[in-house]
Amino acid sequence: MSALSFSPEVSGTVSEGVLVVTIDNPPVNATGQSVRAGLMAALAHLGSKTDLKAMVLTGAGKTFIGGADIREFGKPPTEPILPDVIEALEASEKPVVAAINGAALGGGLEVALACHARIAVPAAKLGLPEVKLGLVPGAGGTQRLPRLTGIPAAIDLIGSGHAVSAQEARSLGILDQLASDLLGEAIALARSLTATPLRRAGQQPVPEAAEADVEAAARKILSKARGQVAPGEAIRLVKLAARSYLPEGLAEERRTFLSLRDGDQARALRHVFFAERAAGKVDGLEGVEPRVLQAIGVVGTGLMGSGIAVSALDAGYRVIAVDQDEAAAGQGRARIEAILKKNHAGGRITADGLAERLARLEVSGSKQALASADLVIEAVFDDYDVKAALFRELDDIVRPDAILATNTSYLDPDRLALETRDPTRVVGLHFFSPANIMRLTEVVRGARTAPDVLATALAFAKKLGKLPVTCGVTEGFIGNRIFSAYRKAAEFLVEDGASPAEIDRAMEAYGMAMGPFAVFDLAGLEIAWARRKRQAATRDPGERYSVLADRLCEAGRFGQKAGKGWYAYPEGRRQEDPEVMTLIETVRRERGINSTRFNDTEIVSRLLDSMAEEGKKLLSEKIAARASDIDLVLINGYGFPAHKGGPMFAAGITEGN
Repeated sequence: MSALSFSPEVSGTVSEGVLVVTIDNPPVNATGQSVRAGLMAALAHLGSKTDLKAMVLTGAGKTFIGGADIREFGKPPTEPILPDVIEALEASEKPVVAAINGAALGGGLEVALACHARIAVPAAKLGLPEVKLGLVPGAGGTQRLPRLTGIPAAIDLIGSGHAVSAQEARSLGILDQLASDLLGEAIALARSLTATPLRRAGQQPVPEAAEADVEAAARKILSKARGQVAPGEAIRLVKLAARSYLPEGLAEERRTFLSLRDGDQARALRHVFFAERAAGKVDGLEGVEPRVLQAIGVVGTGLMGSGIAVSALDAGYRVIAVDQDEAAAGQGRARIEAILKKNHAGGRITADGLAERLARLEVSGSKQALASADLVIEAVFDDYDVKAALFRELDDIVRPDAILATNTSYLDPDRLALETRDPTRVVGLHFFSPANIMRLTEVVRGARTAPDVLATALAFAKKLGKLPVTCGVTEGFIGNRIFSAYRKAAEFLVEDGASPAEIDRAMEAYGMAMGPFAVFDLAGLEIAWARRKRQAATRDPGERYSVLADRLCEAGRFGQKAGKGWYAYPEGRRQEDPEVMTLIETVRRERGINSTRFNDTEIVSRLLDSMAEEGKKLLSEKIAARASDIDLVLINGYGFPAHKGGPMFAAGITEGN
């Protein structure tokens, strides 16, 4: 029988009396209007043909359905809306089986939940990630999922937004079976359902759960929400499923979804979503192919170097890590192995995966081992003379076509590039610590970096699972330059009358992962102090400068590891220190500053303004390509709350987007 067309993106064939419907809407088979209309047409065809006994629904490519079409958000709804499609699927008098060939996320999982059975390939991922966009599921996810998994598991899945493997989904009751021959087994399953009463998820009772388990699951989600509204609303709706009929729960879910969709947090998170897409568009790289990389060299096996090595091993590369001698190399190998073994113990990699990674790892005390590397990343002490000497040495070791990358935080990559015979092969790869965990990587485009070198660095970072943001050369690049402005503004606020603790509380209430002074103490104060001393000779005498941090360092208060910094840390617990307040009062008197009281709104406003103003400078200097790139750096590298959209979005600055 010839193929049937239900819409441009939805087609069908018939096999053994079963209508096999395929969604083909690249890149992720999103449930746009044409897909929804096609599914309704397929269901109508199924109901009208007596020779069709059941339907199997699947996706083309490696995705079942990746979710709703986010481009439709903010636009007038077009019929049919997704809840109507899902209601029609569940109400079908003939069996409908979801054959999940890959990711089933958001609206995709909601579609699958409305089918009468679900079968998936082992590699499939299933989840309801709407909270990551400031939303809750809007087409039945909060009401149908708990009827299959129970309330605690549904709270965890929907409240966190994380996806689970097909195996875990099977154990939770979401899937009925796993398949090696997906369509063949799905057709057989669909045929078998014609002889039994259909099991509709929406009609199932919610499994009983101990109240303590429900509340424990809710506390776990809320403890990480940090001001986000959607996780709490998701919990409320999942709990509602246990005490309401399906129509009542669906109506409340839809009302909540629409309210959140039009709210500030969802708008901010949509901005972040599109910002990540835009970050991959780099001027001058159209049609430029990245080089093929197989062996990655890492120089320096401390905390940063070890994290980079683990990331490269996880991505499938052969890794050559070197240090200054065999003793240091041995310590580096131990650090790398410890991270990998911890990942194995935590279930993130299998025993075979651990062994396979270790087989691709070479650690040496001789830089000559780097001769076969395609890309060498230096992760040595952030001192110009140290890095310059290393680059000159690498020039005589690595192949002429190998790429050299610097992981510097503050030094000038263009100056370092001139230490080599070929500056065009030098690029910046600024990882954030711990490099095997932190998602952000600033990819620094030097004045002479070749286009294919930059393209290769970006492709490499993406393969590592990082979020690469391209930037130009400036001290501190995007993130550290803005963080320096944030630091200065925070210190000026203290001089003007606020206390470190008041500032930290205000910024944490705003949604920052940690307040600035807690961050300063955690990172240590001595490195920034050393930078300030180096810059003292060139500092503009007319520019405001706070001596507070210098005075703390002069008193040996270097932060948490020293037991005291902006705070005191008796037994490792942070607390305000009267000695610091005395020092602050002394500086105020010396400067002739009359203390002013600041409320939380004023504190937040001054600090956000400092970041936005520095961001505008980065845009005008062409260091950052777009305002949204700055937002991504601050969100993914510095703990800025994603649901606020980043400092530029919060300030209404979108130039360059």
